[in-house]
Amino acid sequence: MSHDHDDRPGLNAAQAEAALNPPPGRVGGDLVTETLQGLGAATVFGVSGRPAPGLSGALRRSALAYVELGAENNAAFAADAYGRITGEVAVLLLTAGPGALAALPALQEAAAASAPVLAVCAQVPAAGLGGRRHGHPRELRDQQASFREVVKSVHPVRTASQIPSAIAAAWESALTAPHGPVWVEIPEDVLRAETVLPPVSALDAAPRELYPRPELTLVAADLLARAARPAIIAGGGVVRADATGKLRALAERIAAPVATTYGGKGAFPWEHPLSLRSWPGDPRVTELLKAADVLLVVGSGLGALSSGGHTFAPRGRVVQIEADAGKLESNHPALGIHSDAREALDALLDAVEPREDATAADRVRTTLEAAPDPAAAAQGPGPDARVLAAVRAALPDTAPSFWDLTPLTTRAWSAFDARRPNTMHSAQGAGGPGYALPSATGAAFADPTTPVLAVTGEDDAPHAAAELTTARRYGLPVTWLIVDGDGDRGDGGDGDHEDRDGGPDALRPDLVALAESLGVPALRSTPASLATDLTTALRAPGPSVIVLRAR
Repeated sequence: MSHDHDDRPGLNAAQAEAALNPPPGRVGGDLVTETLQGLGAATVFGVSGRPAPGLSGALRRSALAYVELGAENNAAFAADAYGRITGEVAVLLLTAGPGALAALPALQEAAAASAPVLAVCAQVPAAGLGGRRHGHPRELRDQQASFREVVKSVHPVRTASQIPSAIAAAWESALTAPHGPVWVEIPEDVLRAETVLPPVSALDAAPRELYPRPELTLVAADLLARAARPAIIAGGGVVRADATGKLRALAERIAAPVATTYGGKGAFPWEHPLSLRSWPGDPRVTELLKAADVLLVVGSGLGALSSGGHTFAPRGRVVQIEADAGKLESNHPALGIHSDAREALDALLDAVEPREDATAADRVRTTLEAAPDPAAAAQGPGPDARVLAAVRAALPDTAPSFWDLTPLTTRAWSAFDARRPNTMHSAQGAGGPGYALPSATGAAFADPTTPVLAVTGEDDAPHAAAELTTARRYGLPVTWLIVDGDGDRGDGGDGDHEDRDGGPDALRPDLVALAESLGVPALRSTPASLATDLTTALRAPGPSVIVLRAR
């Protein structure tokens, strides 16, 4: 059989020479770094001083930048944030056993947020696999089993020749909609052993496109065009698919009010006449959505956090567009369209007839005025409202923020105006403490020219404080806002905790002093001065810490 065109990759003269005469001194770890570079990686995350066996020398011989954090879970949080901000694969290097298990909560967070993280994890020597217990250090009976139900796909390696193909397959899986973390596992002896295999040349691991079924698109377009009261709920899948423009065009064409889930912040313009802002919120906003005769749900599974704890019960016909087949129709009967949000919205725009409804914007305005609007409420009285208003005033539109799970964060989910998509992130999947600062660190590596904000409650701050050294070492533009929500106990007037009875405050570290001891500028702030203090910190080079008495 002849072919008019051959798309198989070829080698240039230098690559051909290297393939025939491989340079000496290479090990299995070099195949890992060469494959990553061939796929386009430039930055990898791991633990300070302890990359997986066989990779230390390979990293030094490569052009990859190795970012070192203090602990495995923090390195995984940083990789998650890097993947969210760039939309590219973020590479994470892990050691076997306890090191890998420590990263499990962060990988669960990446899975919940559909962040493309590629974890390359060492495994005990190949002779110890398959249930044989040789007593190797860090030995687990089945290491993959701990991750298989969390990550999107698992790619075990048993010989050096399998390394390039396994990593390329994992890379493709991470970037194919829905994005998500993937797992590559390589025995330590394979990573350390010398290899005569040729250097890895460029690889093609382009993600597969996920298009909607045309007959389903036709039915959905007909339902939306004939609806009397259509409405749209937009989730994080719209943001990840870079489909915000198409969502706006569709909403305007069919005159449909749009609410975003917490993960979909920024998917639709906050001040648009059809914008119901971030939802769930006031019951009256919920009622407008429930009363829609056709409800289009794009890029969301309407899980517990996006449905008031599964209390949301739409009364009309539901059309759901979702790239994750496991979420499709998982909570509500629907016309389920398994597709990437961008492709599905593009197809709907081609198929749907314009729908006129002069009352749609009026209904949105009336609903928000009666609600009241959570963003307007944030400007009113109350300590949390004042803090959110100050943060919003200081934070540039392009600057990402990362929030630990605190009472302030739950308010911010509804009331915080994320004017650009993909700029507000919180620990919604695993919910563990210590997420914000290492995540902000990873985001700063994605774009060192843009300031990044991390928001943490004071009780959770010690979980991540070690990563101040990372931000200091690399000179990252990360501002860490630590909010003390228990300020009603009173203080001496200067923000210091006063505890004459040896209560909880007596056991809390002085976070300002801790930051200053690490060479990081730090200060105590109040709600009245927070906007000014944050503005100054976010404009300054390098990291900074602000400790706020919120009440």
